[in-house]
Amino acid sequence: MNRLCQSMEPRVMDDDLLKLAVAEQGPREEAGQLAKQEGILFKDVLSLQLDFQNILRIDNLWQFENLRKLQLDNNIIERIEGLENLTHLVWLDLSFNNIETIEGLDTLVNLEDLSLFNNRISKIDSLDALVKLQVLSLGNNQIFNMMNVIYLRRFKDLRTLSLSGNPISEAEDYKMFVCAYLPDLVYLDFRRIDDLTAKLAEIKHQYTIDELKHREELTQAQWEEAQAQKEELEAHKAAFIEHLNGSFLFDSMYAEDVEGNKLSFLPGVGELLEAYKDKFVIICLNIFEYGLKQQEKRKMEIDTFNECIQEAIQENQEQGKRKIAEFEEKHLLNLSAIRDESEMPVIEMKIVECGEDITQLFNVLMTLEMQLVEQLEETINIFERNIVDLVGLFIENVQSLMAQCRDLESHHHEKLLEISINTLEKIVKGELDEDLPDDVRALFVDKDTIVNAVGASHDIHLLKIDNREDELVTRVNSWCTQLVDKIHTDEIMRNRKRVKEINQYVDHMQNELDNLEFGDILD
Repeated sequence: MNRLCQSMEPRVMDDDLLKLAVAEQGPREEAGQLAKQEGILFKDVLSLQLDFQNILRIDNLWQFENLRKLQLDNNIIERIEGLENLTHLVWLDLSFNNIETIEGLDTLVNLEDLSLFNNRISKIDSLDALVKLQVLSLGNNQIFNMMNVIYLRRFKDLRTLSLSGNPISEAEDYKMFVCAYLPDLVYLDFRRIDDLTAKLAEIKHQYTIDELKHREELTQAQWEEAQAQKEELEAHKAAFIEHLNGSFLFDSMYAEDVEGNKLSFLPGVGELLEAYKDKFVIICLNIFEYGLKQQEKRKMEIDTFNECIQEAIQENQEQGKRKIAEFEEKHLLNLSAIRDESEMPVIEMKIVECGEDITQLFNVLMTLEMQLVEQLEETINIFERNIVDLVGLFIENVQSLMAQCRDLESHHHEKLLEISINTLEKIVKGELDEDLPDDVRALFVDKDTIVNAVGASHDIHLLKIDNREDELVTRVNSWCTQLVDKIHTDEIMRNRKRVKEINQYVDHMQNELDNLEFGDILD
């Protein structure tokens, strides 16, 4: 292995090696010579060949951000690394190296062809991100477990697979097993799979394949359900009302409430707690439903705003294009007239007129831009007032509903305190019929102890309610501020870009006129 590299010392993938490789693989004609003189930007390179270079470690490839094809075969590479930025890579050859583990490919989501032929790999894994994989070469490795083939079922576009030269390829049922478990495969070990073989493989392994399909369908259904729940949660977070569509907040109040959980064993507290929970959850659901409606209103406001902005910009651009077209038509005629004119005074007069036309165009375009700036500024200010009002109304109503939660908690606290004190009196008088757990009975040593216990429970509940309210208010205010700031910033950047475009265009026209004045005329 690596016969051409054995006489060389291990090499580092530094800039000198990469520049040399890029230069040698560049075009040979005149364009190539020009590229060598001016230098080739690594980001413009689409294909890179680094085979037979005795490279030990993959490094310094981050600048090749648009690379499509990378050839690193016949080196002494031990690890797959340093490929994180090559997200556009389609073809990767790492054959004839010393790689033992498949790794470092998580960002190569566009990879279609991967060769790891003739390495030291014993397990097929860590390829999950390669959803577009069509060709996989893993021949001449150390893969011995046939279950590795089942892992490849997730790659729906895989059509060509090479596993010859691995221990598994020596198994009697190897070909039938691969064909049965990878039914969409077209080529195995460089040979086309014929229809008869595919059919026989399907029949032979039908029972186990059916079982596997069933498990895969269950797994897929679970994954889809989890994804749907995740997307739903993200939508609720966007509305700032996640976990308010049930008893989550109420349950969180008791999750860390040791004293409250103990007091729930008191006679009559169970019914009290159940009624409290029902009313509390109803308020949370009201917040949730209201939050979704307000989110929809904010979305409509944003969509309407964006439509108005785009319409204004498009209309302004169309006006600008018409002015430029009118100018260019007249300008070309004037330039042609200047070239045909022989009298110097007339030429000078026409050049002055052309200059005035350029200045007039500049003034017209800048006036259009200033009109657009004023129009957009007014639209943005209206939107800002509307969105701030919507957010303010949302916060006001949520705070009102949260206040109802606090009122419920206070009412529950009073009732619980009343029951607790009555229980204490019964215990002192020996009139309590119910048998309480020892840790609950320990609270009833005196009135101060039980009052403190009920108060601690109350404080925990109020803190949970306050924290959830503060979190909601903080997040929605932050979202509003960031949204408005971004809109203002985007408009500033748009204006600067447009002014720059106008200046560049006008400068180009003026330079063209100046070159005509000092070039063509003198000739």
